[in-house]
Amino acid sequence: MNAAAARARLADNTFRSLRVRNFRLWFIGQTISIAGTFTQMVAQAWLVLDLSHNSSVAVGTVTALQFAPTLAFGLWGGLLADRLDKRKLLIGTQAAMAVVASVLAVLTITGLVQLWMVYVASFLTGMATFADTPARQSFTSELVREDDLGNAVGLNSATFNAARVVGPSVAGVVLVIGGPGACFAVNATSYLAVIVALVLMRPAELHRQPPVAKAKGQLRDGLRYAWGHSVLRAHLLLAIAMGSFGLSFQVIMPVLAKLTFHGGASTFTMLMVLQGFGALAGCLVLASRPATGTTVVVSGIAFGLCQVLAGLAPSLGFALVLMPVLGYAMITALSCSNAIVQMIAAPSFRGRVIGTRSLIILGGTPIGSMISGYISDHLGPRWALAMAGSIVALVNLACAKGLRSEHRPALVEDEHDDDILVVAVA
Repeated sequence: MNAAAARARLADNTFRSLRVRNFRLWFIGQTISIAGTFTQMVAQAWLVLDLSHNSSVAVGTVTALQFAPTLAFGLWGGLLADRLDKRKLLIGTQAAMAVVASVLAVLTITGLVQLWMVYVASFLTGMATFADTPARQSFTSELVREDDLGNAVGLNSATFNAARVVGPSVAGVVLVIGGPGACFAVNATSYLAVIVALVLMRPAELHRQPPVAKAKGQLRDGLRYAWGHSVLRAHLLLAIAMGSFGLSFQVIMPVLAKLTFHGGASTFTMLMVLQGFGALAGCLVLASRPATGTTVVVSGIAFGLCQVLAGLAPSLGFALVLMPVLGYAMITALSCSNAIVQMIAAPSFRGRVIGTRSLIILGGTPIGSMISGYISDHLGPRWALAMAGSIVALVNLACAKGLRSEHRPALVEDEHDDDILVVAVA
Protein backbone atom coordinates (compact mmCIF):
# COMPACT_ATOMS: atom_id res chain seq x y z
CA MET A 1 0.00 0.00 0.00
CA ASN A 2 1.48 3.35 -1.03
CA ALA A 3 1.60 6.37 1.25
CA ALA A 4 -1.33 8.16 -0.44
CA ALA A 5 -3.57 5.11 -0.09
CA ALA A 6 -2.54 4.70 3.55
CA ARG A 7 -3.40 8.34 4.29
CA ALA A 8 -6.75 7.97 2.53
CA ARG A 9 -7.55 4.85 4.53
CA LEU A 10 -6.61 6.57 7.79
CA ALA A 11 -8.80 9.58 6.97
CA ASP A 12 -11.69 7.30 5.99
CA ASN A 13 -11.38 5.39 9.27
CA THR A 14 -11.07 8.58 11.33
CA PHE A 15 -14.25 10.15 9.92
CA ARG A 16 -16.31 7.03 9.21
CA SER A 17 -19.20 8.03 11.52
CA LEU A 18 -19.87 11.06 9.33
CA ARG A 19 -21.34 8.72 6.72
CA VAL A 20 -24.41 8.49 8.96
CA ARG A 21 -26.79 11.34 8.08
CA ASN A 22 -28.12 11.92 11.61
CA PHE A 23 -24.63 11.98 13.10
CA ARG A 24 -23.43 14.29 10.33
CA LEU A 25 -26.19 16.79 11.15
CA TRP A 26 -25.33 16.53 14.86
CA PHE A 27 -21.63 17.02 14.17
CA ILE A 28 -22.19 20.22 12.14
CA GLY A 29 -24.74 21.68 14.55
CA GLN A 30 -22.60 20.92 17.59
CA THR A 31 -19.50 22.45 16.04
CA ILE A 32 -21.27 25.76 15.44
CA SER A 33 -23.08 25.80 18.78
CA ILE A 34 -20.07 24.92 20.93
CA ALA A 35 -17.96 27.52 19.10
CA GLY A 36 -20.55 30.05 20.26
CA THR A 37 -20.34 28.69 23.80
CA PHE A 38 -16.57 29.21 23.92
CA THR A 39 -17.00 32.67 22.42
CA GLN A 40 -19.24 33.53 25.36
CA MET A 41 -16.97 31.82 27.89
CA VAL A 42 -13.98 33.98 26.97
CA ALA A 43 -16.06 37.18 26.88
CA GLN A 44 -17.80 36.35 30.15
CA ALA A 45 -14.54 35.73 32.01
CA TRP A 46 -13.18 39.06 30.78
CA LEU A 47 -16.41 40.89 31.63
CA VAL A 48 -16.45 39.45 35.15
CA LEU A 49 -12.84 40.48 35.72
CA ASP A 50 -13.76 44.05 34.71
CA LEU A 51 -16.95 44.18 36.78
CA SER A 52 -15.25 42.67 39.85
CA HIS A 53 -11.99 44.67 39.63
CA ASN A 54 -9.84 41.62 38.81
CA SER A 55 -11.25 39.17 41.37
CA SER A 56 -10.35 35.51 40.83
CA VAL A 57 -13.07 34.57 43.32
CA ALA A 58 -15.67 36.32 41.13
CA VAL A 59 -14.57 34.32 38.08
CA GLY A 60 -14.71 31.16 40.18
CA THR A 61 -18.17 32.11 41.47
CA VAL A 62 -19.56 32.44 37.94
CA THR A 63 -18.20 28.99 37.07
CA ALA A 64 -19.51 27.56 40.34
CA LEU A 65 -23.01 28.94 39.76
CA GLN A 66 -23.11 27.50 36.25
CA PHE A 67 -22.22 24.01 37.41
CA ALA A 68 -23.94 24.01 40.83
CA PRO A 69 -27.25 22.70 39.37
CA THR A 70 -25.37 19.69 38.00
CA LEU A 71 -23.99 19.05 41.48
CA ALA A 72 -27.52 19.20 42.90
CA PHE A 73 -29.53 17.55 40.13
CA GLY A 74 -27.01 15.74 37.89
CA LEU A 75 -28.30 12.27 38.78
CA TRP A 76 -31.84 13.31 37.86
CA GLY A 77 -30.47 14.61 34.57
CA GLY A 78 -29.12 11.14 33.79
CA LEU A 79 -32.44 9.56 34.74
CA LEU A 80 -34.28 11.97 32.42
CA ALA A 81 -31.95 10.89 29.60
CA ASP A 82 -32.90 7.23 30.23
CA ARG A 83 -36.64 7.95 30.46
CA LEU A 84 -37.28 10.59 27.79
CA ASP A 85 -36.78 11.02 24.05
CA LYS A 86 -33.24 12.44 24.04
CA ARG A 87 -33.71 14.36 20.79
CA LYS A 88 -36.76 16.24 22.08
CA LEU A 89 -35.11 16.82 25.46
CA LEU A 90 -32.07 18.36 23.75
CA ILE A 91 -34.21 20.68 21.65
CA GLY A 92 -35.72 22.01 24.88
CA THR A 93 -32.44 22.47 26.76
CA GLN A 94 -30.70 24.14 23.82
CA ALA A 95 -33.63 26.55 23.35
CA ALA A 96 -33.53 27.46 27.05
CA MET A 97 -29.81 28.26 26.92
CA ALA A 98 -30.34 30.36 23.78
CA VAL A 99 -32.89 32.50 25.63
CA VAL A 100 -30.52 33.11 28.56
CA ALA A 101 -27.66 34.08 26.24
CA SER A 102 -29.98 36.47 24.35
CA VAL A 103 -31.04 38.26 27.54
CA LEU A 104 -27.43 38.59 28.72
CA ALA A 105 -26.47 39.99 25.31
CA VAL A 106 -29.17 42.67 25.49
CA LEU A 107 -28.23 43.64 29.06
CA THR A 108 -24.54 43.94 28.16
CA ILE A 109 -24.99 45.79 24.87
CA THR A 110 -27.32 48.34 26.52
CA GLY A 111 -24.82 48.91 29.36
CA LEU A 112 -27.23 47.70 32.05
CA VAL A 113 -25.30 44.59 33.02
CA GLN A 114 -24.09 44.18 36.59
CA LEU A 115 -22.09 41.42 38.20
CA TRP A 116 -25.11 39.85 39.90
CA MET A 117 -26.87 39.60 36.54
CA VAL A 118 -23.98 37.55 35.14
CA TYR A 119 -24.25 35.32 38.21
CA VAL A 120 -27.98 34.77 37.57
CA ALA A 121 -27.41 34.06 33.87
CA SER A 122 -24.74 31.48 34.74
CA PHE A 123 -27.06 29.76 37.20
CA LEU A 124 -29.94 29.63 34.70
CA THR A 125 -27.63 28.19 32.06
CA GLY A 126 -26.62 25.57 34.60
CA MET A 127 -30.26 24.65 35.19
CA ALA A 128 -30.48 23.64 31.53
CA THR A 129 -27.02 22.07 31.51
CA PHE A 130 -27.74 19.46 34.19
CA ALA A 131 -30.30 17.80 31.87
CA ASP A 132 -28.50 18.64 28.62
CA THR A 133 -25.10 17.06 29.35
CA PRO A 134 -26.07 13.41 30.02
CA ALA A 135 -28.67 13.52 27.23
CA ARG A 136 -26.14 14.98 24.78
CA GLN A 137 -23.38 12.51 25.63
CA SER A 138 -25.57 9.39 25.70
CA PHE A 139 -27.39 10.55 22.51
CA THR A 140 -24.27 9.58 20.55
CA SER A 141 -25.10 5.89 21.06
CA GLU A 142 -28.44 6.46 19.29
CA LEU A 143 -26.85 8.12 16.27
CA VAL A 144 -24.44 5.34 15.21
CA ARG A 145 -24.06 1.58 15.46
CA GLU A 146 -22.24 0.15 18.46
CA ASP A 147 -19.08 -0.67 16.48
CA ASP A 148 -18.80 2.99 15.46
CA LEU A 149 -19.44 4.36 18.97
CA GLY A 150 -15.77 4.86 19.88
CA ASN A 151 -15.17 6.72 16.63
CA ALA A 152 -18.27 8.88 17.14
CA VAL A 153 -17.24 9.77 20.69
CA GLY A 154 -13.82 10.78 19.40
CA LEU A 155 -15.36 12.94 16.68
CA ASN A 156 -17.73 14.52 19.21
CA SER A 157 -14.70 15.46 21.24
CA ALA A 158 -13.08 16.79 18.07
CA THR A 159 -16.17 18.94 17.58
CA PHE A 160 -15.84 20.28 21.09
CA ASN A 161 -12.19 21.10 20.63
CA ALA A 162 -12.47 22.51 17.13
CA ALA A 163 -14.91 24.88 18.79
CA ARG A 164 -12.35 25.45 21.55
CA VAL A 165 -10.04 26.79 18.83
CA VAL A 166 -12.63 28.72 16.81
CA GLY A 167 -14.58 30.13 19.78
CA PRO A 168 -11.76 32.04 21.50
CA SER A 169 -10.48 33.21 18.12
CA VAL A 170 -13.91 34.61 17.29
CA ALA A 171 -14.16 36.06 20.79
CA GLY A 172 -10.81 37.81 20.42
CA VAL A 173 -12.02 39.60 17.27
CA VAL A 174 -15.58 40.29 18.43
CA LEU A 175 -14.41 41.51 21.84
CA VAL A 176 -12.27 44.18 20.17
CA ILE A 177 -14.96 45.19 17.67
CA GLY A 178 -18.21 44.88 19.61
CA GLY A 179 -17.37 44.04 23.23
CA PRO A 180 -18.67 41.18 25.42
CA GLY A 181 -22.32 41.82 24.50
CA ALA A 182 -21.64 41.03 20.85
CA CYS A 183 -19.99 37.75 21.90
CA PHE A 184 -23.09 36.81 23.89
CA ALA A 185 -25.23 37.57 20.83
CA VAL A 186 -23.03 35.29 18.71
CA ASN A 187 -23.55 32.50 21.23
CA ALA A 188 -27.32 33.00 21.33
CA THR A 189 -27.49 32.72 17.54
CA SER A 190 -25.23 29.64 17.46
CA TYR A 191 -27.76 27.55 19.42
CA LEU A 192 -30.03 27.66 16.38
CA ALA A 193 -27.58 25.44 14.49
CA VAL A 194 -27.93 22.47 16.83
CA ILE A 195 -31.70 22.97 17.21
CA VAL A 196 -32.13 22.92 13.41
CA ALA A 197 -29.90 19.81 13.20
CA LEU A 198 -32.04 17.99 15.78
CA VAL A 199 -35.27 18.96 13.98
CA LEU A 200 -33.92 17.75 10.60
CA MET A 201 -32.91 14.32 11.91
CA ARG A 202 -34.80 11.18 10.86
CA PRO A 203 -36.14 9.63 14.09
CA ALA A 204 -36.71 6.27 12.37
CA GLU A 205 -32.94 5.96 11.78
CA LEU A 206 -32.02 6.47 15.44
CA HIS A 207 -30.85 3.41 17.40
CA ARG A 208 -33.14 4.08 20.34
CA GLN A 209 -33.39 1.79 23.34
CA PRO A 210 -36.78 1.32 25.00
CA PRO A 211 -37.20 4.10 27.58
CA VAL A 212 -36.76 3.07 31.19
CA ALA A 213 -40.15 2.94 32.87
CA LYS A 214 -40.67 5.09 35.94
CA ALA A 215 -40.04 3.14 39.14
CA LYS A 216 -38.79 3.65 42.66
CA GLY A 217 -35.09 3.40 43.44
CA GLN A 218 -33.78 4.04 39.92
CA LEU A 219 -31.28 6.67 41.03
CA ARG A 220 -29.94 4.34 43.71
CA ASP A 221 -29.75 1.47 41.24
CA GLY A 222 -27.83 3.64 38.79
CA LEU A 223 -25.30 4.66 41.42
CA ARG A 224 -24.88 1.10 42.65
CA TYR A 225 -24.44 -0.13 39.11
CA ALA A 226 -21.78 2.48 38.29
CA TRP A 227 -19.86 2.06 41.55
CA GLY A 228 -20.12 -1.75 41.69
CA HIS A 229 -17.78 -2.41 38.77
CA SER A 230 -14.08 -1.81 39.33
CA VAL A 231 -13.35 -0.30 35.89
CA LEU A 232 -16.31 2.10 36.00
CA ARG A 233 -15.38 3.00 39.59
CA ALA A 234 -11.81 3.87 38.60
CA HIS A 235 -13.08 6.15 35.84
CA LEU A 236 -15.45 7.86 38.29
CA LEU A 237 -12.55 8.50 40.69
CA LEU A 238 -10.59 9.98 37.81
CA ALA A 239 -13.60 12.17 36.99
CA ILE A 240 -13.52 13.57 40.54
CA ALA A 241 -9.93 14.74 40.10
CA MET A 242 -10.45 16.07 36.58
CA GLY A 243 -13.68 17.88 37.39
CA SER A 244 -12.70 19.36 40.74
CA PHE A 245 -9.10 20.31 39.96
CA GLY A 246 -8.10 19.55 36.37
CA LEU A 247 -10.68 21.81 34.75
CA SER A 248 -10.14 24.59 37.27
CA PHE A 249 -7.33 25.88 35.05
CA GLN A 250 -10.08 27.61 33.02
CA VAL A 251 -10.72 29.82 36.05
CA ILE A 252 -7.03 30.52 36.61
CA MET A 253 -6.02 31.23 33.00
CA PRO A 254 -7.59 34.70 32.62
CA VAL A 255 -5.98 35.76 35.91
CA LEU A 256 -2.63 34.29 34.89
CA ALA A 257 -2.81 36.14 31.56
CA LYS A 258 -3.80 39.48 33.08
CA LEU A 259 -1.94 39.64 36.38
CA THR A 260 1.05 37.30 36.06
CA PHE A 261 1.98 37.94 32.43
CA HIS A 262 0.52 41.50 32.36
CA GLY A 263 -1.39 40.81 29.14
CA GLY A 264 -4.77 41.75 27.77
CA ALA A 265 -7.69 39.90 26.22
CA SER A 266 -5.50 38.87 23.29
CA THR A 267 -3.06 37.12 25.66
CA PHE A 268 -5.86 35.12 27.27
CA THR A 269 -7.31 34.32 23.84
CA MET A 270 -3.91 33.11 22.60
CA LEU A 271 -3.51 30.75 25.57
CA MET A 272 -7.00 29.30 25.01
CA VAL A 273 -6.57 28.94 21.24
CA LEU A 274 -3.25 27.11 21.52
CA GLN A 275 -4.68 24.81 24.14
CA GLY A 276 -7.61 24.21 21.80
CA PHE A 277 -5.32 23.29 18.90
CA GLY A 278 -3.68 20.64 21.07
CA ALA A 279 -7.05 19.32 22.20
CA LEU A 280 -8.31 19.12 18.62
CA ALA A 281 -5.22 17.13 17.60
CA GLY A 282 -5.83 14.77 20.51
CA CYS A 283 -9.43 14.16 19.42
CA LEU A 284 -8.49 13.36 15.84
CA VAL A 285 -5.84 10.90 17.00
CA LEU A 286 -8.32 9.30 19.40
CA ALA A 287 -10.96 8.95 16.66
CA SER A 288 -8.53 6.90 14.54
CA ARG A 289 -7.59 4.35 17.20
CA PRO A 290 -9.30 2.39 20.00
CA ALA A 291 -9.58 3.88 23.48
CA THR A 292 -7.46 2.13 26.12
CA GLY A 293 -7.00 2.51 29.84
CA THR A 294 -3.26 2.94 29.40
CA THR A 295 -3.90 5.97 27.20
CA VAL A 296 -6.12 7.44 29.92
CA VAL A 297 -3.43 7.01 32.60
CA VAL A 298 -0.53 8.37 30.54
CA SER A 299 -2.45 11.37 29.22
CA GLY A 300 -3.98 12.12 32.63
CA ILE A 301 -0.56 12.23 34.30
CA ALA A 302 0.81 14.36 31.45
CA PHE A 303 -2.11 16.79 31.85
CA GLY A 304 -1.41 17.20 35.56
CA LEU A 305 2.30 17.75 34.98
CA CYS A 306 1.58 20.34 32.27
CA GLN A 307 -0.55 22.29 34.73
CA VAL A 308 2.28 22.24 37.26
CA LEU A 309 4.76 23.43 34.62
CA ALA A 310 2.36 26.16 33.49
CA GLY A 311 2.21 27.36 37.07
CA LEU A 312 6.01 27.45 37.19
CA ALA A 313 6.38 29.01 33.71
CA PRO A 314 9.07 31.72 33.86
CA SER A 315 7.63 33.58 30.88
CA LEU A 316 4.55 33.91 28.69
CA GLY A 317 6.43 32.23 25.83
CA PHE A 318 7.07 29.12 27.92
CA ALA A 319 3.38 28.97 28.92
CA LEU A 320 2.30 29.32 25.28
CA VAL A 321 4.52 26.38 24.26
CA LEU A 322 2.93 24.23 27.00
CA MET A 323 -0.67 24.97 26.00
CA PRO A 324 -0.96 22.58 23.00
CA VAL A 325 0.54 19.74 25.05
CA LEU A 326 -1.81 20.51 27.94
CA GLY A 327 -4.81 20.57 25.62
CA TYR A 328 -3.79 17.31 23.90
CA ALA A 329 -3.30 15.48 27.19
CA MET A 330 -6.47 16.86 28.80
CA ILE A 331 -8.85 15.91 26.00
CA THR A 332 -7.22 12.54 25.40
CA ALA A 333 -7.73 11.57 29.05
CA LEU A 334 -11.32 12.85 29.21
CA SER A 335 -12.49 11.57 25.82
CA CYS A 336 -10.81 8.20 26.12
CA SER A 337 -12.36 7.72 29.56
CA ASN A 338 -15.77 8.79 28.22
CA ALA A 339 -15.57 6.30 25.33
CA ILE A 340 -14.63 3.43 27.66
CA VAL A 341 -17.45 4.24 30.08
CA GLN A 342 -20.03 4.38 27.28
CA MET A 343 -18.83 1.14 25.69
CA ILE A 344 -18.99 -0.95 28.87
CA ALA A 345 -22.17 0.53 30.39
CA ALA A 346 -25.41 -1.33 29.66
CA PRO A 347 -27.74 0.65 27.33
CA SER A 348 -30.57 0.83 29.89
CA PHE A 349 -28.16 2.33 32.44
CA ARG A 350 -26.04 4.40 30.07
CA GLY A 351 -27.86 7.67 30.74
CA ARG A 352 -27.52 7.29 34.50
CA VAL A 353 -23.86 6.27 34.27
CA ILE A 354 -23.11 9.27 32.05
CA GLY A 355 -25.23 11.41 34.37
CA THR A 356 -23.17 10.24 37.35
CA ARG A 357 -19.94 11.00 35.50
CA SER A 358 -21.26 14.40 34.43
CA LEU A 359 -22.37 15.10 37.99
CA ILE A 360 -18.85 14.36 39.21
CA ILE A 361 -17.04 16.34 36.51
CA LEU A 362 -19.35 19.34 36.20
CA GLY A 363 -20.56 19.19 39.79
CA GLY A 364 -17.00 19.11 41.06
CA THR A 365 -16.11 22.16 39.00
CA PRO A 366 -17.85 24.64 41.37
CA ILE A 367 -15.90 23.26 44.32
CA GLY A 368 -12.58 23.24 42.50
CA SER A 369 -13.23 26.67 40.97
CA MET A 370 -13.87 28.25 44.35
CA ILE A 371 -10.81 26.57 45.90
CA SER A 372 -8.60 27.57 42.97
CA GLY A 373 -10.00 31.11 42.97
CA TYR A 374 -9.31 31.47 46.70
CA ILE A 375 -5.73 30.16 46.36
CA SER A 376 -5.15 32.36 43.32
CA ASP A 377 -6.32 35.49 45.17
CA HIS A 378 -4.23 34.77 48.27
CA LEU A 379 -1.14 32.97 46.94
CA GLY A 380 -1.27 33.78 43.24
CA PRO A 381 -2.42 31.90 40.12
CA ARG A 382 0.88 30.04 39.86
CA TRP A 383 0.25 28.25 43.17
CA ALA A 384 -3.34 27.48 42.18
CA LEU A 385 -2.26 25.83 38.91
CA ALA A 386 0.56 23.86 40.52
CA MET A 387 -1.73 22.54 43.27
CA ALA A 388 -4.45 21.48 40.81
CA GLY A 389 -1.99 19.74 38.49
CA SER A 390 -0.32 17.85 41.32
CA ILE A 391 -3.66 16.44 42.50
CA VAL A 392 -4.62 15.33 38.97
CA ALA A 393 -1.30 13.54 38.41
CA LEU A 394 -1.39 11.79 41.80
CA VAL A 395 -4.99 10.54 41.38
CA ASN A 396 -4.12 9.12 37.96
CA LEU A 397 -1.23 7.24 39.52
CA ALA A 398 -3.40 5.96 42.36
CA CYS A 399 -6.14 4.72 39.98
CA ALA A 400 -3.79 3.37 37.32
CA LYS A 401 -4.52 -0.31 38.03
CA GLY A 402 -8.28 0.09 37.71
CA LEU A 403 -8.07 2.37 34.68
CA ARG A 404 -5.82 -0.08 32.84
CA SER A 405 -7.97 -3.13 33.65
CA GLU A 406 -9.60 -5.06 30.84
CA HIS A 407 -12.95 -3.60 29.77
CA ARG A 408 -15.10 -6.36 31.16
CA PRO A 409 -18.89 -6.21 30.67
CA ALA A 410 -20.42 -4.17 33.44
CA LEU A 411 -23.29 -6.61 33.98
CA VAL A 412 -21.35 -9.48 35.51
CA GLU A 413 -20.18 -10.07 39.03
CA ASP A 414 -16.82 -8.45 39.59
CA GLU A 415 -14.68 -11.09 41.26
CA HIS A 416 -12.58 -8.37 42.88
CA ASP A 417 -15.56 -6.71 44.55
CA ASP A 418 -17.35 -7.88 47.67
CA ASP A 419 -20.60 -6.36 46.44
CA ILE A 420 -22.36 -8.34 43.69
CA LEU A 421 -24.44 -6.46 41.15
CA VAL A 422 -28.04 -7.57 41.42
CA VAL A 423 -29.58 -4.81 39.35
CA ALA A 424 -31.90 -6.19 36.68
CA VAL A 425 -31.44 -4.71 33.25
CA ALA A 426 -34.64 -4.02 31.33
